[in-house]
Amino acid sequence: MTGKSGSWRTGLVLGGLVVAGLALCVVAVGIGSAFIPPATVAEILGYRLTGLGDPTHWTLTQDDIVWNLRLPRVLLAILVGAALSVVGVVAQAVMRNPLADPYVLGISSGAALGAVAWLVLGAAAFGGVSVGVAAFAGAVLALFAVAAFVRFTGTFSSSRLVLAGIVIGAGFTGLTNFLIFQARDVGTTNTALFWILGSLSGARWDQLLVPTVVLVTGVVLVMLLSRQLNALLFGDATAAALGVDPNRVRLLLYVVAAALTGVAVAVSGVIAFVGLIVPHAARLVVGSDHRGLVPVAAALGAVFMVAVDLLSRTVMPPEELPVGVVTAVLGAPAFLLLMARSTVRFGES
Repeated sequence: MTGKSGSWRTGLVLGGLVVAGLALCVVAVGIGSAFIPPATVAEILGYRLTGLGDPTHWTLTQDDIVWNLRLPRVLLAILVGAALSVVGVVAQAVMRNPLADPYVLGISSGAALGAVAWLVLGAAAFGGVSVGVAAFAGAVLALFAVAAFVRFTGTFSSSRLVLAGIVIGAGFTGLTNFLIFQARDVGTTNTALFWILGSLSGARWDQLLVPTVVLVTGVVLVMLLSRQLNALLFGDATAAALGVDPNRVRLLLYVVAAALTGVAVAVSGVIAFVGLIVPHAARLVVGSDHRGLVPVAAALGAVFMVAVDLLSRTVMPPEELPVGVVTAVLGAPAFLLLMARSTVRFGES
């Protein structure tokens, strides 16, 4: 979808997602073991952000719940959802496979292995690097393992790519489980399980800076490469004829995808299928032109993750389901549906 009509539709969709997202965030911040009315949430947020309002309209406990407990969690959901969705868009375009996403391709499993290895073996074993760097290294390792397998074992095919991702991801998951099994400390084991199930429950303000910087940088880079992504949809030969160096662009996008996935896994654990569901939903609305698809997928992924997190907190009160469990339940049927279709509309506008 190109031209003015496409730009107008993209703008309208983004505007609608922003409005819906803001409303959903206010509702999500208010819902929990202690319910806070949306009007009160809006007043607290307005006062915190602008200094305007009357703080006697709410209690200190409500202020603490909204600002220090629930808002960081909602913002983290926005960042993780947007990051995984953009990775899904990139993976599907670069690998020309509508089933590609960070979970199916094993990228999330690689990031989880890096994070769990850091937790179990200790920071000293990694030269003092952070868990985010360890997760990024694992994501890069998994991504390049899948790409190398497909490259050196024959002609490119969607089935070969998916099978390679599933097998390599399973191997990384096995190594992760082995590390957890070997952990002697119960606290370490419980923390490591967090990376396997996926959760946003540990969100804090000090966790948000790095994901925000990485996400904004990654989305900007992908937006700048929108024309090259469009060209890659039609194959390397066509892309080269259009003046695009496919290998160079693909390498850069691999690094961006690994960085976004690594950061997302470092702060939330393994959350499956977001990068599969959201890009396809966005593509149905704005088409396959990445100039509109990337920002819409990021916004839709943010809204989707806030909604999923809210569902995980409310579906079985007072227990809380891991977010990764909810997305797996929603994403598995979507994955099977896409596999069952004889033709997947991909690369069309």
